[in-house]
Amino acid sequence: MESLPCKECRGLCCGPVPITIQDLKSIKTALKLMPETRRSELKKQKRYFGTCIFYDLDKDICGIRKARPSICRAFGHYKNLICFRKPEASKELNWVATEDPIGILSVDFTWKDFDPVLRLPLL
Repeated sequence: MESLPCKECRGLCCGPVPITIQDLKSIKTALKLMPETRRSELKKQKRYFGTCIFYDLDKDICGIRKARPSICRAFGHYKNLICFRKPEASKELNWVATEDPIGILSVDFTWKDFDPVLRLPLL
C-alpha cells in the first residue's frame, strides 16, 4: 500500500481505536517481546484525550507498528477512513471490519490492562 504522511501528525488520527480479540492477542504478544524500558517510555508519555495509548508522541510513530490493530492498518486507504493529509491514498471502497470490536484502546483497554504484561492471559 502507498505510505501516508504520518510524521508530524502527532497521532491525532490514532483514536479512538476499536480492537478485536485478534488485535488484543497480537498486541499482548508484541508487548511481551518489547523491552521493559520501551514499554515504560510509551506508558509514561502524556497523550491527547482519546489518542491511542501505544502512539509514541516522542518519536511520532506507532509504538506497536507490527502489531497495530486492523483498523490502523486500513486507515487512510479507504473512503470511510480517509487521511486528511493525503486523501488521494484512499480507495473508492469502504473498509469493513471482519470481526466485531471488543473495546476501545484508551477507553476500555488502558495500560493497566497490559501491565504487567507477563501475567496477562492471551484470552
